[in-house]
Amino acid sequence: MTPITTNEALQAFCADVASAPFIAVDTEFMRETTYWPKLCLIQAATPEHAAIIDPLADGLDLEPFLAILRDPAVVKVFHACRQDTEIFVKLGSMPEPIFDTQVAAMAAGFGDQVSYDSLVRQMLRIELDKGSRFTDWSRRPLSDSQLVYALGDVTHLAALYPKLRERLQREGRLDWVMAEMADLSDPALYDTNPENAWKRLKPKKYAAKYLAAFVAAAVWRERAAQERDQPRGRILKDEAIDEIAQQAPTDPEAFNRLRSAPKGFGASRLGLELTAELKRVLADPEAHAPKLARPAHNQPAPPSVVELLKVLLKAKSDNAGVASKLIATVADLEKIAIDDEADVEAMHGWRRKLFGDDALKLKKGEIALVLNGSRVEVVEIEG
Repeated sequence: MTPITTNEALQAFCADVASAPFIAVDTEFMRETTYWPKLCLIQAATPEHAAIIDPLADGLDLEPFLAILRDPAVVKVFHACRQDTEIFVKLGSMPEPIFDTQVAAMAAGFGDQVSYDSLVRQMLRIELDKGSRFTDWSRRPLSDSQLVYALGDVTHLAALYPKLRERLQREGRLDWVMAEMADLSDPALYDTNPENAWKRLKPKKYAAKYLAAFVAAAVWRERAAQERDQPRGRILKDEAIDEIAQQAPTDPEAFNRLRSAPKGFGASRLGLELTAELKRVLADPEAHAPKLARPAHNQPAPPSVVELLKVLLKAKSDNAGVASKLIATVADLEKIAIDDEADVEAMHGWRRKLFGDDALKLKKGEIALVLNGSRVEVVEIEG
């Protein structure tokens, strides 16, 4: 088996697949020691054609393939697409439209976050060879067995997609899944602007001094990780961002008293950089703190109500054959327990019809949960 390493071969392959209604895509990459993923292989397949593209080949221009990823007439099929999509976004090509078989499988009754090999086993009756799973994909040359393993990730995916799509359509759930797929194409999911790095974390306080330090530390860490091409956790752990915001250290010795900061961090070049940044923002916290609205309620969700909603969610998901995680999260349930008007996904669209309306009825005592043998059932309470 020979990977595509020349522009002529890539152009020929892309010409063969450009008119296909869908293309299955996977990548192999390395990022254990870097911030930016190092793309090592691209695998692609339609029902008629399949190839491995070697992005490390000298002079290879990926644009013909990236153009297919951008083509709205071709569905791009992935399994657990988040990291693959992130790579292509960095290359300037958001794949769209997307069909993620892991998300689709959650709506088709295969459970939460089903693995690719498990889905292949259940739907195609094929047992995958995992022998090359831990390959260093950046090394060259790759063996035939490694290439066969890599190509199988998309040839089986190309066989899975029509079966999974037809099953969802038959059960009236394809629209549910396609709404989820649109969210996967949201550029905000793949935003690497350091100025927005703090938004993926959860500040615990609302005081201006805390928020100014929290944002400054998160932004500084993201920028440092990108500039040094190191995982952000190697610069500082997430928990260190909160501790820095709580303690507001402005000298090397103060950093050394933090439990979550590496030993000697305060006097290091990184520590001195962060110290200077904290001094700058803490000189005028009000000017540097984001304006965050405090939650409308501070009371914790009633544990008993949350537990009842969990039982209802499990009963509903089991009965519908939909992964509970796709319907609602524990955080959703906690918000619903407190507020009938909670603005969460579980209270909108198909989720509300399947679960949200009954969640409110359960809170109001209009329905009850009863045990019928080993099965929980929902029954109406006559007024």
